[in-house]
Parts: sequence; structure tokens; C-alpha cells
Amino acid sequence: MAELSENSVKDALKKVFYPGVSKDVVVSGVVKKVAVAGADTTLTVVLPTMVIAPAARAKLEQELRTAAEAAGAKKVTLDVSIKVASLPPPADKARLVGVKNVIAVASGKGGVGKSTVATNLALALQRWGAKVGLLDADVFGPSVPQMLGTPQKPVGGTAEKRIGPAEYYGMKVISVAFFVEKDAAVVWRGPMVHKLLEQFMTDVDWGELDYLVLDLPPGTGDVQLSLSQLIPITGAVMVTTPQQVAVIDVVKGISMFKKVEIPIVGVIENMSYYVCPACGHNDAIFSSGGGKELARAVDTEFLGEIPIDGRVRHGGDSGVPIVVGVPEGEHAKIFMALAERVAGRIVTTVLSGPRRSASLVAIK
Repeated sequence: MAELSENSVKDALKKVFYPGVSKDVVVSGVVKKVAVAGADTTLTVVLPTMVIAPAARAKLEQELRTAAEAAGAKKVTLDVSIKVASLPPPADKARLVGVKNVIAVASGKGGVGKSTVATNLALALQRWGAKVGLLDADVFGPSVPQMLGTPQKPVGGTAEKRIGPAEYYGMKVISVAFFVEKDAAVVWRGPMVHKLLEQFMTDVDWGELDYLVLDLPPGTGDVQLSLSQLIPITGAVMVTTPQQVAVIDVVKGISMFKKVEIPIVGVIENMSYYVCPACGHNDAIFSSGGGKELARAVDTEFLGEIPIDGRVRHGGDSGVPIVVGVPEGEHAKIFMALAERVAGRIVTTVLSGPRRSASLVAIK
């Protein structure tokens, strides 16, 4: 057996990959340092997100140990920390200082439950331990404040004369609904919408965030184009229902994101089926399989299904989203799993993508 050395351990580690990432743990930066002392090896490991299932983390750590032992190490110590992988923004889009990743939640048409998904996805990411913000970018039909209820901290000003976002369940939130009368319609042309969104990027004190979730309006209009011009969006999550009329419109949304070079994280199918609480029968009210077929057709990830349940609707109407209202319930578990898949896909985009070189930004 060859003598144990830093290089021999690194060569062995090149056979280990973080889940979903095409570059090995050495090239991708997951293993930051290899230290060899006699027959002992210490690996400095930097996980690119805290949103990883315990079983997946344990499997990765075991693969690292096994690889180092195959190189000749008798004792392997893992020094593991968590830093959120992010891409440095281009100079013309560096408006969100302190925000590591921006996740757009979009749909082709209205009525598919996009805002419900965005709100619960953001809260699920937070339950995993991430620092999360939620921007209600649906300027003409803002619904996020209704879904979140009464804020623990209302929107206000800061000592630096910036906008302090509202806080719900410890999560920072901003919406045009905070700045217009409750029943007033927002009747603005494109330039006014662009200016508002720019203010939300530059004048709001978002602080340090691992993920900023954007709840976009349906379609492919001014809001989507303005945001693509203003900030670097790490990836877009597309929400659809199973029926073809919804899927057709989502295809158009995906086409738009590709034109502005925003990666597609994957597809979530909402209202997939209804489970009768009395007999347990599954009824595919809005057809079935549309989301899976769409993901396959556009060569992206199918992130999962969300069944119809009155408790999800009630949570949104009452201001207590299902993820925090029934945290141990089946739907909350579904959103927690979706959050894990979304965060994993973001890691894949950042560490495997051919775009700007990635950096691992330390959590404070």
C-alpha cells in the first residue's frame, strides 16, 4: 500500500460526491482541507446547506471515512461545519447584500396554489434551520400577508432610513399589501412596478439570509422580467396542477425563465389528488401525472406531489400555514421534504453549474 499522504487521501476522495453534485467533494469544495498526521487523517468538511436529511448526511460522512481508510488512514476524524453555497452576483445585480440564494416560485396560470406553496416552502426551509425571507412579488394580487396572519413585528423603518420588513413566525416578509389600502386595487404600469421591485431589493433591510423566496404572479409579465434584470435568481420552482390547461401555461413560464438564463429547480404538482377522510379513497379530481410528464418533457426534476386537503386551505385563510399550524401533520412533512429537495437542487445548481464560480458563504 502506498504511503498515506494528503494527495493520496484527496485522490481517494475524488470518488465521493455530495448528493446531486456532478463534481467530487474535493473539486466542489465540500472537503476543504485534508490533514495527515502519521496514520491519522482529519477531513475539514463544509456542507453546502443545512437542509439535508440526517440519513443522507450520515451516508456522505460514511463514504468520506471509507475513502480515507481506503487510502491507508487508520483513524479518520471529520471536522464538519455548515456553510450555504452561493454564487457571487454580477456587478449590475448586486442589490441584495447578505442574501445568498434567491428562489422564485412561479406558475403559468393563476389558481394553482402558487402562493400557498411559496409560503409553506419558505416556512419549511426555516424549520430546517435556514435563515429565510419571503418577498410577495405578486404586485397586483398580493396574498402572502393574508396567509401569514398577524405579524409578530409589523413593517417599519430602521435607523438607517431603510424599510424594516415585517416578521411572521420569525421570518422576514415584504409585500405591496403593506403599503396600500386593504381593498384598493394596484393600477400601475410596468415602470412603476419595476421601481417598486427595485425598492424592495435596495431599500429593504433583509439582513443575512440563506434563502429569499419570491412569490411571483402568474404568467410571464413585467414582474418576472424586472426581477430577472434586478437580481441574480438562483433558480425557479414551477408550480402546476395535473390538468393539461395548467401544464401548457407552465411550459410557457419555463420557456421565459430559460430565455433570461434562470435555471429551473424543478416542478411541484399541487392538488394532485384528494383522499377521502371517511374511506381513504384517492380521487384524481384534476387528472393525474401532468406534473411528472411536464418535468420529463422539459428535462427537469419532479420535486413532488401535494394532495388536496381542506386543512391547507384553512391554514392559508386563517393566517396559520399548515407547516406551522400542524407541524407534525402529513402535509407539513410533505413541505419539509419538498424544501429538502429544493435546497438540494439549489446546491446542484450552484456547485455543478457552469455559470459564475461558486463560493461557500459562512453562516453567522
